Amino acid sequence: MIPARIIEEKRDGRALEPSALAAFLEGYFRGEVPDYQMAAFLMAAYLRGLDDGETDVFVRCMLESGTTLDLSHLPGPRVDKHSTGGVGDKVSLALAPLAAELGLFVPMIAGRGLGHTSGTLDKLEAIPGFRTDLSLTRFKEVVRRVGCAIIGQTAEIAPLDRRLYAMRDVTGTVSSIPLIAASIMSKKLAEGLTGLLLDVKVGSGAFIADDAGALALAEKMVAIGRTRGLPTVALLTAMDRPLGVAVGNGLEAAEAILCLRGEGPADLRELVVTEAAEMLRLGDPSVDDAQAARRAETALGSGAPVERFRHMVEAQGGDASAVDRPERLYTAAVQSEVRAGAAGTVLEVSPRPLGEALIALGGGRTMMHQPIDPGVGFEVRVRPGDTVSRGDLLGVVHAQDEAGVQLGAATLRGAVRMGRPGDPVVQRPLVGQRVG
Repeated sequence: MIPARIIEEKRDGRALEPSALAAFLEGYFRGEVPDYQMAAFLMAAYLRGLDDGETDVFVRCMLESGTTLDLSHLPGPRVDKHSTGGVGDKVSLALAPLAAELGLFVPMIAGRGLGHTSGTLDKLEAIPGFRTDLSLTRFKEVVRRVGCAIIGQTAEIAPLDRRLYAMRDVTGTVSSIPLIAASIMSKKLAEGLTGLLLDVKVGSGAFIADDAGALALAEKMVAIGRTRGLPTVALLTAMDRPLGVAVGNGLEAAEAILCLRGEGPADLRELVVTEAAEMLRLGDPSVDDAQAARRAETALGSGAPVERFRHMVEAQGGDASAVDRPERLYTAAVQSEVRAGAAGTVLEVSPRPLGEALIALGGGRTMMHQPIDPGVGFEVRVRPGDTVSRGDLLGVVHAQDEAGVQLGAATLRGAVRMGRPGDPVVQRPLVGQRVG
């Protein structure tokens, strides 16, 4: 296997022999293929695509680079959820304890920020002391005792994917359908699950903006799961506007805590309940859709999930007092209100500029292994369809200095597109197509 030849063949659009591609990926994992050659290959794959056979090689090599968890000792269904990523997407933080409250075990292996989207691990680490680097032994114990745990990839779980994930983040090769599918499914197949829910974001703030691409990704991941014996369902959900109010790691963690109390933005609560019901159906197919929705809604309103979240925080080394006082997670030095310069109807709140500005404020990464600031971000206080008057609040910028405030304010004003009263407002349904 000659690495340059593999890159050239993919650059020229030719399908690779499975054995040659496997040797290239295994060589990279062993350190025989350098980062710069893998970066070139990923760009070629991004531009030329991967066929089903090549995607399967990626899944197999990433899965077999590590271990597969054995969670058969747990006395109940083992169901996880994964999102393809969006702006303001803090669903997993609230969903894991809610699903556990419904009788499921949720062994969630999550990711960090990727591109313009922030990651579940980054949000959880805004809680002082919270550890996402538990050993697998400790992880399994927390799942058994609490019902849920959320960690990052360990050295044992799909370590090849871990390296490729970080490389994609900084080489502009994130939004490739086969690379996304292989990355997600290799991790999930390693978790020892009995069911998997996929949240495929679609819209301008997602990695895939169009319905056709999102549907293709959903179908590919569902097919990978079923081929390997894992019952898998995917939902296409809206990312043509931010989810909820908060954008930024600490702000989103606080908003997830509000959701667990039955408070916070209505769209976040609706999506969390919908996805919990889907997970319950994967765990117990005898429960019908209406029953699952009622049980999830009742559990969220009971207050029990926030207590389960508290137990998870404690078990993973975090300061559980943040659950009682989530405002402690607002750690930016400056908060500045942004107000409307004119009256009108909000036609659009564009999510991607907010995600990109969050990186510029220090809340995301531009280089591998870069530390991030959990306190910066936005509170977006208007939604498409709202009518505002001059001087009404559009949102709040959380920054560490005046330059950050100016950048954030300009971004927020640009993200909110205004029209005249009566202008049509077009937005996606929160939950669209279901696959599986």
